Amino acid sequence: MKNNIKKALSLVSALTVSAVSMMSIIPAYAEKDTATEVTKFPYTIEGEDLDGATLWTSIYENQMPDYSGEGFAYLTSDALTFKVTVPEDGMYQVTVRGAQILSEEGRLQTIAINGVEYSKTVPYYNKWTDIDFGVVRLKAGENEISFLNKYGYMAIDTVTVSDAVFPDVTKAVDVPCDPEATPETKSLMKYLHSVYGKGILSGQQEIYGGGHSVSTDIRYDAGSDKCVDGKGNEYVIDRDSEAVDKDGNKFYWHCSDDKRTYTYDEQNRSYKYDDYDQEFDYLKETAGYYPAIRGLDLMNYNPLYGWDDGSTERAIDWVKNRNGIITASWHINLPTDFENYELGEAVDWSQCSYKNNPQFKIANAVKEGTKENDYLNLAIEDLAEQLLKLQENNVPIMFRPFHEAEGNGGVDGSGAWFWWAQDGAKDYKELWKYLYNKLTGEYGLHNIIWLQNLYAWSDESAEWYVGDDYVDIVGFDKYDTVYNRHDGLTSGPNEDCNSNVYWSLVNYVKNNKMAAVMENSTIPSLANMTVEKATWLYFCTWYDNGQDNFISGDNYNNPETVKELISSDYCINLEQLPENLYSFAGDDDDTPKTTTTTGKTTGTDTTTTTTATGTTKPAPDETVKGDANVDGELSLADAVLIMQSLANPDEEKYKLTEQGAENADVVNKGDGITNMDALAIQVIQIELLSPEDLPITSEELNKIIG
Repeated sequence: MKNNIKKALSLVSALTVSAVSMMSIIPAYAEKDTATEVTKFPYTIEGEDLDGATLWTSIYENQMPDYSGEGFAYLTSDALTFKVTVPEDGMYQVTVRGAQILSEEGRLQTIAINGVEYSKTVPYYNKWTDIDFGVVRLKAGENEISFLNKYGYMAIDTVTVSDAVFPDVTKAVDVPCDPEATPETKSLMKYLHSVYGKGILSGQQEIYGGGHSVSTDIRYDAGSDKCVDGKGNEYVIDRDSEAVDKDGNKFYWHCSDDKRTYTYDEQNRSYKYDDYDQEFDYLKETAGYYPAIRGLDLMNYNPLYGWDDGSTERAIDWVKNRNGIITASWHINLPTDFENYELGEAVDWSQCSYKNNPQFKIANAVKEGTKENDYLNLAIEDLAEQLLKLQENNVPIMFRPFHEAEGNGGVDGSGAWFWWAQDGAKDYKELWKYLYNKLTGEYGLHNIIWLQNLYAWSDESAEWYVGDDYVDIVGFDKYDTVYNRHDGLTSGPNEDCNSNVYWSLVNYVKNNKMAAVMENSTIPSLANMTVEKATWLYFCTWYDNGQDNFISGDNYNNPETVKELISSDYCINLEQLPENLYSFAGDDDDTPKTTTTTGKTTGTDTTTTTTATGTTKPAPDETVKGDANVDGELSLADAVLIMQSLANPDEEKYKLTEQGAENADVVNKGDGITNMDALAIQVIQIELLSPEDLPITSEELNKIIG
């Protein structure tokens, strides 16, 4: 990747965006007023002080002791609201100290930010509990936060709004879950990780099947037994595709030249082709670049109506000749009438579907000796044949099977719209594992990076995650309506960044996996990504189909906004992918030096860690002031861990080690861990303070930050 200096600086800045989001914590501790009367954060309001609230001290006969203030509010009919003022658009955390005793199954609760609603299912809590309502976007100026009684009652003791604190997403793993992954697959995974959190890869899905049909004047001349066009050019006939039309005339389904394969059109008795590059050429013409990632679907390789639409060959070409990245979904079909279907029987495509099918039991699909299992094995065999062609050509693939499983929500599969999830999360996960083991074990396929779609309808959404051993990257399919948005606009394409979904996914996988927008209608805008701090790995816009023109229709994507993002230094396109993409071993001269790399001297157990600039830091087993996570270096990750340990004192994963606590106590040394320690580390990151100045007193720190 021959990046210029501007590109390198931009990626460094983009990396800082997610970390410096925490710098807005500084005003929260600085004891000074401003002329704009900006709310000081963290801000806490008593439930009984919310507009629309009445004072409660018990919920009818149910006593709720240990409330703060004079009592609490109970969400019954009227909305409970309050207002905060912020200096600029940004992301904030909303936490309720509340209780929910109406339903042991959980109760859906709704919060509205300036009229935009977020909902989550709150479990049964019969004592005061901190309830996370997620990261929300507030606009510059005054904001109204409301709790709406749509489905169920909730007691609110206090509400706290604080600056959002985000984890360091570059902690996600950079190796495939398959321990036998091919060298090219490992290299691709390394490269993806090297840009994650620093930039976004552009992607575009091609139309599958027989879409974007273009007619030609190529005809089959039975007399000369040739395929020729109006200019007399001759085309190579696929002799294996011989057929006879309804009038008894011989023809061939396929002919080709050095550009593409053409398919016979019985109605016009001429040949046509499908323009699979239509969306890609549109992006090139509109924004000046081709996307880095090409999306396709392997659904047509199936035991029912299976036919070769050239997807595999296009995948090989995109990687080998264009140096691009391939991803694929698998809309694998079932016979609609599965009960009467005979295995191996050819079925017209109109008699097949990937929608829910009550005749097909998912539990049986992984059980040897069942009809469902026999059919699934046939489908996997067809899939494996194509994946093997890719592997033989050293082409890795980001594979997304059984996607969008949860559908409209519900761990029992009640919201599923695809057959593979219709029986619920438990059976779905077994189906996924069966496919994984079949492809890697029986077929020896190790060129796969495994992608799984997840949603964030409720905490139950996490139940669909198959697990770290079977998934490499998690993702979200972004199809937003014009009104479900958080940027303050009420019309035009919804360029929301879906930050709340992003951080939900990161939380589901404990920050171990990268997260991407694996399918989308509207591409998030550069401005929204900057504000919302959602550092998605990539996006992949769905194809145009004539009715929903997802990339070229201005109701879905504003060409100017698309151009702004794709031509920006934050977006990585086909032209910016490194030449060594499939032999990539980590940060090198082709990748901006924004992170640290660790080297070890042969024959030693410990060594020094060297930054990209060449300076040497102590090894992880040495004491570093402020090093809360004891990794041998002082970074924003230490500030994040301190904040998390204070906010979640009972969670084991956030507890500091004895050495970490000793290192982290850098303000008023000896008083234990406080928010001031995290603040000092943040101030060091913007070079207002030097690590050599630690420890420091709180008075000295407050003078530095004004």
